[in-house]
Amino acid sequence: GEEGGYATPGIVVIDDILSPQALSRIRQILLESTVFYQTKMPLRFGGYVGAYIDDGLHDRILLQLAFELHQKLPRIMKGHPLKYLWAYKYDSDYSGINIHADQAAVNVNLWLTPDSANLDPDSGGLVIFTAKPPANWNFEKYNTDTEFVVEQLLRPTGFANVTVPHRQNRAVMFDSALFHHTDRFKFKKGFENHRINLTILYGNMQMGQAKRSPAKDEL
Repeated sequence: GEEGGYATPGIVVIDDILSPQALSRIRQILLESTVFYQTKMPLRFGGYVGAYIDDGLHDRILLQLAFELHQKLPRIMKGHPLKYLWAYKYDSDYSGINIHADQAAVNVNLWLTPDSANLDPDSGGLVIFTAKPPANWNFEKYNTDTEFVVEQLLRPTGFANVTVPHRQNRAVMFDSALFHHTDRFKFKKGFENHRINLTILYGNMQMGQAKRSPAKDEL
């Protein structure tokens, strides 16, 4: 799809996705929330904390947003019900999330932090690699073996990617099977300047086209 100057199949960028009132309310919730129970250690994962829909992050406005997105984008969302929702809050002294894919069909990544906090407007967003894994790949294997993914999938395509810079109230929607990672980022110090993203997943992963292997009970 094409929006805001990006024209790559499986990736859509939507600016000003929330009304000013909704943006303010959701940002306030994510700033003040005390349900960021997960801590990812910097050396292994990048430094950030996470809050999840099944562990406290289920404010009514977040659920409303998830369902309204689904309702208003029937062509993209058809057959892909809400699967999961989380928010991550990052420490600017560390890197963000390493390369991975998500077990879903559609990924919506929404940024809440004001542009004034971002010290480099050309960065701070998301790097999405455009090569789609083949259907016969094992999700658990390739999502934990970064070197395999780099050598077998990304390097042969010259690491072809779409890099979307961070903007407040910008949403990036993309095929969840595409590998992606947080772009380098440098935000101002201070609690209210932390990079915060809200992620909503829909449906089950749609892998690339390949001949289906018979299941064990079909042999």
